[in-house]
Amino acid sequence: MKDSLPTRLDCGPPSQGDPSTPTDEANPRASAETKWLAADDPFPFSSQPTPECARKCCRGAIRLTPYDVLRLKKRLAMRSGDFLREYAQICVDKQSPVPSLFLRPNSATGVCQFLGEQGCTVYSDRPWACRLYPLGFAVRKDPASGQGEQRYFLLPQPEGCSTVETPGQTARQWLDTQEIEACERWGAQFKELVLHEAMTRPETLSPMKTEMWFTACYDLDRFREFVFGSTLLQRFEVDDDLVEEMRYDDEGLLRFALQWLRFSLLGEPTMQVRTSAVEAYLAQASKSGRQPTSQPE
Repeated sequence: MKDSLPTRLDCGPPSQGDPSTPTDEANPRASAETKWLAADDPFPFSSQPTPECARKCCRGAIRLTPYDVLRLKKRLAMRSGDFLREYAQICVDKQSPVPSLFLRPNSATGVCQFLGEQGCTVYSDRPWACRLYPLGFAVRKDPASGQGEQRYFLLPQPEGCSTVETPGQTARQWLDTQEIEACERWGAQFKELVLHEAMTRPETLSPMKTEMWFTACYDLDRFREFVFGSTLLQRFEVDDDLVEEMRYDDEGLLRFALQWLRFSLLGEPTMQVRTSAVEAYLAQASKSGRQPTSQPE
């Protein structure tokens, strides 16, 4: 699977709000001076730029979620591996248990590769972070419940940023105009995995399991080849309708991928082993004269 991996770098500060950062403390843009916003706080910002807009918010590396990659590679009519090699870079962040994925900026100018003369060339399928800007997004994990609390904060606008204000607008009203519902729904599922207690254990993510994580989350076309080219569907109970959906629908495949990661990495009972697979495993163990220690995975 390694031929699909994009450039690997140490993470620097992201250029925009970071929807998938697991904790407040891990977000380099959040500090003691950060202005946090509740949903109904005033937020007189408009995403319609004035002629003076320098589009400096479109510079640097922009974090991608699995759903962002799904939409962008579909928009560009590319296989996921080709998209990752051409447009993405992996970043290793000591604050996160898993590698992060970012859009790789233009090497000569430092701006987003999708920024054209008239603005964003993939605007309707732009990443979650771009939809949120100039709001940052963070999730603080409650140690007692293990649940994540969603919080927004205001990012400092870069020099040259000039927009038309919308008096009386709240943060909630502005977010409603950015069509983030699907991004938040998929992002919530992804963050549940990242924030899971098991992800802090060294044994959870061996190099091989880290590669499976990356493939299942970001390289969906390769994960589809794994699902239909291996014995997985012979060993596990998977609804027939879902099997057919996964052949052609990336969202159905991503839904299954997250379910598979919960089973294979976190040990949750999200998958059921077929009775025939268990019987075959036990028969093979008996034939070889060894004592079975667990059910097949």
